[in-house]
Amino acid sequence: MNRLIALSLVIFFTTDQLNAQDKSAFEKREHTFKQGTLLYRVLYPENFDRSQKYPLVYFLHGAGERGTDNAKQLIHGSKLFLDTENRQKYPAIVVFPQCPPGDYWANVSREVNELTGKRDFIFAKKGKPTKAMKGALSLIDSLVDLTYVDNNRIYISGLSMGGMGTFELVSRRPKTFAAAMPICGGDNPKSAGIYATRLPFWVFHGARDNVVPSKFSEQMVEAIKAQGGNAKFSLYPNANHNSWDKAFAEPEFLSWLFSQSK
Repeated sequence: MNRLIALSLVIFFTTDQLNAQDKSAFEKREHTFKQGTLLYRVLYPENFDRSQKYPLVYFLHGAGERGTDNAKQLIHGSKLFLDTENRQKYPAIVVFPQCPPGDYWANVSREVNELTGKRDFIFAKKGKPTKAMKGALSLIDSLVDLTYVDNNRIYISGLSMGGMGTFELVSRRPKTFAAAMPICGGDNPKSAGIYATRLPFWVFHGARDNVVPSKFSEQMVEAIKAQGGNAKFSLYPNANHNSWDKAFAEPEFLSWLFSQSK
């Protein structure tokens, strides 16, 4: 038994070390802007060549990954971009900023119905950006200026709070992105006119989501289409809030994203 336990521990720690090693491929960075500092991680293509141009993926995490460790934001989504086959097939620069504790990517009021206990979200239109959003805007603006970033292939995605931030960041920088993939997020439908015809969307949500109701994504897809935009929608009938698992498992998730260009 002792040998079996020891062997199990060795396997466990080896796997943990490999996972940690994989995540360490995302280099730690800090971005300073007028209101403070935004932590972020960046993954460069294998055999990165600064004389070449690469697509850029900007990913906004959810509320549970806020912090100051510059690590938790990699919990969801990073493995997709770390996958060896994906890195070879889709060489890209991938950036995961981290929202500080107590802040929020999107300008949205979060309320709880005292009778039903359900959460509700009220999205502002053209309101002031949060401090975290100001940092995210400043960081993307600085990345766009890099000589090795292909400005025709800059993409944005995010989940939950980050899905909301995805919509809002696109509304504040409608000319920057070539495609957007918000997961279990939402926005003020009146904002759709700002960006609907500028870039395609692929929106994801779980029909049983009890944290961010799927109606918010449904409203945005309808609003984008009503404004003449292109919005693909994947609504998973049996998925709850973690619809990102379904989204990341989509066979065409990366191929669709990297096929988009301005």
